[in-house]
Amino acid sequence: MPQSTQNETYTSHVAEATPPARLLRLPDVMARAGLRRSAIYQRMSDGRFPKSRSLGPKCAVWLESEIEDWIRTVTKLD
Repeated sequence: MPQSTQNETYTSHVAEATPPARLLRLPDVMARAGLRRSAIYQRMSDGRFPKSRSLGPKCAVWLESEIEDWIRTVTKLD
């Protein structure tokens, strides 16, 4: 059985790791989704748009992956 060095083992684990989630603020979400603030929050309350996460009392963020998935879903419907 071949022996692997510590460096080779570390490299293989790093390659398998998933990248960290990117967070988007409202202006970026609006630009990517093509929606205004009120439309985003209305669709969130209707369950038709990804929910935001709160990082503090005045800081809401969305996961980039969820916004990208939503965009792909909407463009498939058109």
